[in-house]
Amino acid sequence: LEEVPLEVLRQRESKWLDMLNNWDKWMAKKHKKIRLRCQKGIPPSLRGRAWQYLSGSKVKLEQSIGKFDELDVLPGDPKWLDVIERDLHRQFPFHEMFVSRGGHGQQDLFRVLKAYTLYRPEEGYCQAQAPIAAVLLMHMPAEQAFWCLVQICEKYLPGYYSEKLEAIQLDGQILFSLLHKVSPVAYKHLSKQKIDPILYMTEWFMCAFSRTLPWSSVLRVWDMFFCEGVKIIFRVGLVLLKHTLGSSDKLKSCQGQYETMERLRALSPKIMQETFLVQEVIELPVTERQIEREHLIQLKKWRETHGELQCKSPPRLHGAKAISEAEPPTRKALESVPSIIVPPGPAPVPKARKSKEKSREKGPASPANGPGAEGNGVPGSARELLHPQVSPHHQSKESLSSRESEDTYL
Repeated sequence: LEEVPLEVLRQRESKWLDMLNNWDKWMAKKHKKIRLRCQKGIPPSLRGRAWQYLSGSKVKLEQSIGKFDELDVLPGDPKWLDVIERDLHRQFPFHEMFVSRGGHGQQDLFRVLKAYTLYRPEEGYCQAQAPIAAVLLMHMPAEQAFWCLVQICEKYLPGYYSEKLEAIQLDGQILFSLLHKVSPVAYKHLSKQKIDPILYMTEWFMCAFSRTLPWSSVLRVWDMFFCEGVKIIFRVGLVLLKHTLGSSDKLKSCQGQYETMERLRALSPKIMQETFLVQEVIELPVTERQIEREHLIQLKKWRETHGELQCKSPPRLHGAKAISEAEPPTRKALESVPSIIVPPGPAPVPKARKSKEKSREKGPASPANGPGAEGNGVPGSARELLHPQVSPHHQSKESLSSRESEDTYL
């Protein structure tokens, strides 16, 4: 693990707290700064909260209050429940959350995956969703993890978990085409050996490298992935291929198809090391535009050979900025709602007239006209509680995701 000095970590935490508490402003005007800070690594104490903001799952949760609880109590489809049950113990079996059968980690994992099959019954469950959900649960409670999973499946990697795996096959061809530009040597070798991309990149992409890279590298890749979208997954794949098969020296021990596949299954620890990998990923010149251009080319080829895609997945959104612009939080939802509503009283009496009326009164003052009276029988201090004087600028004009009280999950 790369050790970050404590003082630097505290400074980063302070900066991230400021960003999270003013999220809309930062996302609208300083998105590049957010991207740079994600590349440096999100502080561990704020990672779960930051992932929710970046993915838009915080807003999604606020707009769907009670939906997860509603799905949670439903029995679910038996055909998916059996498969999910069998997969629970395979996810990070040495992690303290998932080590015991029936423990809270496995229970929450089951709840999240079952809820997704009910939320998207036409898609159901795919085994690659389990490690994704498990990583999320290590950083946030079940409900937040569920909505984060929804955003990954629908916005970041749409179509990846559908039955025919068409989206992942298309992305395999896009990866291979981009490899031709990034590392012609690796491209030529894989072409010569007739190794289809689906054989080595499926687990990489579908699990977002959570079952491939060392843990510290996984977290850094996910920080950038949530911010910048699927191009980070492509870049990581290209870096691994380039540094594994990208020179004649490296290919000496990969003469055949079997040896090449073994090398790709047992990647060198050096190229997966956090600092090296992250720097290579940042510097690799592969953009969203290139990915989308290749997508159109491969889609045309697919239609010529396979016909129309059977899975009609929504368009892919490239990262936090695109998601934020596609799904802006409604301003109505940001208005403060009073917890106590008082029926309207009589119209207020002007001050001058009120003082004249007081002077005309005889006898002991009635309780309603005592100090602090406001004309409707409610003492002034009580009315302040019922109708607090909130300036329109008191509440920050942020997305729902910035209204924090209890959601920092450590």
